[in-house]
Amino acid sequence: MGTPAEAARAIRFDIEPQSLAAALDQFAREAGVQILYPYAIATTHRVAGLHGTMQPRAALEQLLQGSGLAIASFDDRTIALRVAAPAPQRRRRVGRSEARPAPPPASSPAPEILVTGRAADAALSAAEESYAVTQISAATLADRAPMSTADLFKEIPGFWVESTGGEASNNVRSRGIPTDGYSSVALLEDGLPVQYDGGLAYLNTDQVLRLDATIDRVEAVRGGPSAIFAPNAPGGSINFLTRDALTDPGVTLTTQLTRNDYRRVDGFFGAGIAPHIGVSLGGFYRYDNGLRDPGYPADRGGQLRAAIDYDDGRNRLAFNVKRLDDRVILYLPVPLQFSADGKVEAIPGFDPLTDTLDGPDNVHVPFKTADGTRDFDLSRGTDSRVTFYTMMGRLALGDSAALEVKSRLRTGKTVRNGLFPIGRPAAGTDYIASVWPRLATAYPTAATAEIRYADSGKPFLPSSNGNGLVVGANLLSVQLPMDEFITDTRVTDSVDRWGRHDIAVGLTYDDTRLGYDRQMSTVLLDVSGRAQRLDVVALGAAGQPVGALTDNGFIRYGSLFDDVHIHSSNVAVYLADEWHVGSRWRIDLGARWERIAIRGAAEGSTAVDLGDTATLADDAVLTGDGVEEPIRRRYAGFNWTIGVNYHPAAGTGLFARFTRATRLPGATDFNAAPDRTDAADVPITMAEVGTTFERRHWSLSAVLFGTRFERLPFTDYRFDAVTNSYVERTSIANTSTIGLEFDGHADLFGPLQLDLKATLQNPRYRNFVYVDLADGQAVTHDATGNQLIRVPRLSLRATPSLHLLNDRLRIGADFVHYSHRFADVANSQRLPAYSLINLDMEAQLDRHIKLSVHATNITNVLGLTEGNPRVGSFDAGGSTGYFLARPEFGRTVRVILNVNF
Repeated sequence: MGTPAEAARAIRFDIEPQSLAAALDQFAREAGVQILYPYAIATTHRVAGLHGTMQPRAALEQLLQGSGLAIASFDDRTIALRVAAPAPQRRRRVGRSEARPAPPPASSPAPEILVTGRAADAALSAAEESYAVTQISAATLADRAPMSTADLFKEIPGFWVESTGGEASNNVRSRGIPTDGYSSVALLEDGLPVQYDGGLAYLNTDQVLRLDATIDRVEAVRGGPSAIFAPNAPGGSINFLTRDALTDPGVTLTTQLTRNDYRRVDGFFGAGIAPHIGVSLGGFYRYDNGLRDPGYPADRGGQLRAAIDYDDGRNRLAFNVKRLDDRVILYLPVPLQFSADGKVEAIPGFDPLTDTLDGPDNVHVPFKTADGTRDFDLSRGTDSRVTFYTMMGRLALGDSAALEVKSRLRTGKTVRNGLFPIGRPAAGTDYIASVWPRLATAYPTAATAEIRYADSGKPFLPSSNGNGLVVGANLLSVQLPMDEFITDTRVTDSVDRWGRHDIAVGLTYDDTRLGYDRQMSTVLLDVSGRAQRLDVVALGAAGQPVGALTDNGFIRYGSLFDDVHIHSSNVAVYLADEWHVGSRWRIDLGARWERIAIRGAAEGSTAVDLGDTATLADDAVLTGDGVEEPIRRRYAGFNWTIGVNYHPAAGTGLFARFTRATRLPGATDFNAAPDRTDAADVPITMAEVGTTFERRHWSLSAVLFGTRFERLPFTDYRFDAVTNSYVERTSIANTSTIGLEFDGHADLFGPLQLDLKATLQNPRYRNFVYVDLADGQAVTHDATGNQLIRVPRLSLRATPSLHLLNDRLRIGADFVHYSHRFADVANSQRLPAYSLINLDMEAQLDRHIKLSVHATNITNVLGLTEGNPRVGSFDAGGSTGYFLARPEFGRTVRVILNVNF
C-alpha cells in the first residue's frame, strides 16, 4: 500500500533542462515538499527537463533516471534521496536551494538532519520549526566568499552587523540587543562554542574564527532556543559546520584577487581511506595591503585544519586540529566633518573611503615605561596564534537513544596592537592654544609654541597635510594569552507517551585561564592618510626650544596600565523536549541552569615621573604598584523557553515562543575594576511570533519579536584629552525593542528572481538617567525613549537576479539601505541613513570550474556604521564641526575562481 504522499493528487511540473541539483530544488518548490539529496552528485548530472501533469513520485523517479540516485524515503512533507549503491554517509539537512547535504546510509529508513538549537536530529521542515533559522549553504559561501565572519552575518535578518573593522573585531547585534561584540550571540563550530564567552574584553570570538574551505555550511538561529543550548546567546547562535571526507570527499581550490594586492588561496582535500573512515586537510592563506592601505601589509597569515572521521551510520568519532596564525588590521574611526546643513563630508587631504590614520610612522615605535623601553609595532594589528583540538563522538544506545560528547581544547595567544583616535580633529593653532597653559606653567621662559613633525623636525603648517588639522590617538597594546577547555555531553532519546517526545539532557563545562596585559601611550598626529606623529615644542623669546609638551610625538607615555590574570569555570545543565502532540502540532520546551565562578587578581597602578625635564610626556607614566587585588565572584542564572508550532499543511507553519534568559557577568568585567559593585545578572525577556510559507514559486518567513533587557550596566568610557586618561561612569538602565523580520524569495518571471531581507525595529532605552558636570554643577539627563546607539530602525537588502544559460550564469545586484542611527545615548550625534549598491556575477564555466565577480559599494557611498565611543558614548557632542566615525569601505571588486573535483 502506498503512502499518502504516493497517492497524492497529480501536479503540473515545468522543469527546464538544467543540473539535477537545480531541478530537484525546482521540484521541491513545485511539489511543496522538502527534499534531501547529495549535492556533490546531483550538481554534476544534467537532466533533459520534465513537463506535464503527474504524480510527484513518478515525476521524481523520471528525474532521477540515470543519475545514480534513488529514493530513500518519501512522505507528504520530506523526501530523502541516497546513492543507488550502498555507501556510508552522514546525514544532513537541506533547505530550499540553500544547502549541500549528504544522503543517509542506504540501510537507514529515514534521514537524520542536523539542526542547530534542537533536542532531536529527526527530519524537520522549515514550516515545522518553532523558531527562526537562516541557512547559508556551501555554495553560497563559495560564491559570496565574505571578507570577514561578520560580513557573512549580513545574510541573516534581524542582525545589525558592523563589518567595517576589517576581518576581525567587528560587532553584531540581534533584535535590539544593546551589547556589543559577540557578548549576546554565540559562535559555534560543529555545535560547540568557539569561545565560551564571546564578550571577553579585547577578545571577540571573531578574532579567532576564520571562514575557509573547511566550512561546509552555516546555520543561524535567531533568538529562539539559543539561550538553552549555547552560553551567552540570547540573541542567537551561529553554527559553522565543517566539511568531512565521508560526507563530501573531493578537492576544492579557490583563489581570490582584488585591489591593494589582495591575494588569497583556499583549499580542501578529503578522501576515504577505509570503510567508514575518511581524512581531510584544508585551510587558507591570505596576504593583502588592506581595503584602507596603511603602507605595510595589513593582513597576512592563514589557517590549517587536519581531520579524521569515522562514521558507520550509527556511531561516529571525529578528531581535528586547527591552527590559526594570522595578523589582521583593525580599522578604527577616521576624521570627518559635518557641513553647515548637517551632511557628512570628507576633510580635505583625507579620503574616508580609502585612507586610514594607521601608517609606517607608528611601526616599531619605542614606548617609555618605568621598566624600560618597550617596542610598539602597529603592523602586528590583531595577531592570533591559536591552536584548537576538537574531538566529537556519538554512541548509539539502542534504537533511539544516543550519547554525544564534544570537547575542545584551545591554547595560544592573541596580541592586539591598534591606533585608537580620540577626541575630535582640531586646527593646529587651536590645539596649541588648548595646551599653552600647561606649557607656560611648566616652562616659565616660554614665549610661544609650535608644532613640528617628530621624525624630521620640520614645522607643521596648514599646508603640510592639506587641512592644517591634528588629532590625538592612543597606541594601545594588549597581550592576551588564553587556554580554554570546553566539553558538552548530551544524552538524547525518543519516548512515545501522549505523542512523541524527542528529549535531550546535557551538561556543559568550561575552564578558561586568561592573561590581560594592557599598556597604552597617547600621541599627536596630523590628519592625513598614514598619519605622522607631531611634537609640540615650547620656544623662548629668541625662538630657541625651552621644553616640549611631547616626546617623539608622545603626549603621555603610560596613559593606561593593566596586568590581570583570570581563571573562570562555567557549569551548565540543560534539558529540552520536542513534543510532537499530533501530526500538526509540536511544543518545544527547554531549560538551562548555569553557574560561573571567577577567580584571579589585578595589579594596581601608580603614576611615576621618569625624570626627563625637557618634556611633559613622561611626568605621569602609569605602571604597576606591586599590589594585587583579588577577584572572587560567583553568579548563577536560570533560562527557560517554550515554543509552539502549528503546521496546517505542507509548506505552511505558524509558531510562537516565549523566553526568559539571564546574561551573567563575564570573566573580564573586572579587569580594570576588580572591586566593582554594579556587576550582576541581567534578566532578559524575549517573545516572538512567526509564520513560514514555502510555495512553488515563492517562500516567505516573517517574525514579530519583542526583547527587553533589565538592570543592564552601560559604561561611558571617555578619553579626556586634557588629562590624557580615561574617565569612566556607569548607568544602570533597561532597554526594550519591538520589531519585524522579513525573509522572502520569489521567482518573478522567466529567469528573474528576487530575494528580500528586512528588519524593522524600534529599539529604545528605558529608565536611563546619567549626570554631567556643567560649570561645576551636576546636571541630570534622562535618555529614556532615546534610540539605542548604532542600531538602525530599518535594514533592507533586496537582491534581484537573473539565472541564465540553464542556471550556469547568475547576474545579480544587492540594494542595501540602512536608516539613520545615533553615535551616543543622548542621540546628539546623528549618523545619516545611507544606501549601497553591490553587483555579483557567477558563471559555471564547466562542471568543475566556477568564476565569480563581486563589486561592493560601486557608487562609493560614504555610509557611517558607528561614531567614536572614546569621545563619549553617553554624549558625543552633537553633529557639528569635525568628528570621528567609521565608514563603509570604498568600491571594491573581487574576482574568485573556484575549482571542485
